[in-house]
Amino acid sequence: MEHLVLIKTFISIDNHQYIIKMKKIKILGTGCPNCKVLEKNTMTAVEELKLEAQIEKVTDIAKIMEYGVMSTPALVIDEKVVSYGKVISSEEIKKLLK
Repeated sequence: MEHLVLIKTFISIDNHQYIIKMKKIKILGTGCPNCKVLEKNTMTAVEELKLEAQIEKVTDIAKIMEYGVMSTPALVIDEKVVSYGKVISSEEIKKLLK
């Protein structure tokens, strides 16, 4: 099962709304406790940085393997695997998102 969360940030100029560029983030994992912690840490990092982000949870093993990930949880930012096989803190995730 896959989940998708959109966090949108708008800016208004002359009564027109514009969406700020959105980061695409994926949490790869089967739903294990570590995967859930990584998802929580990712949400915290995005909220604290006030970023525009699309966060998707990928649980399908075949889709996870398409990223070359053999150990979960994994974090993908803008289609680049930035961490796998461990839970990283929200502080570490904030550094990767900047």
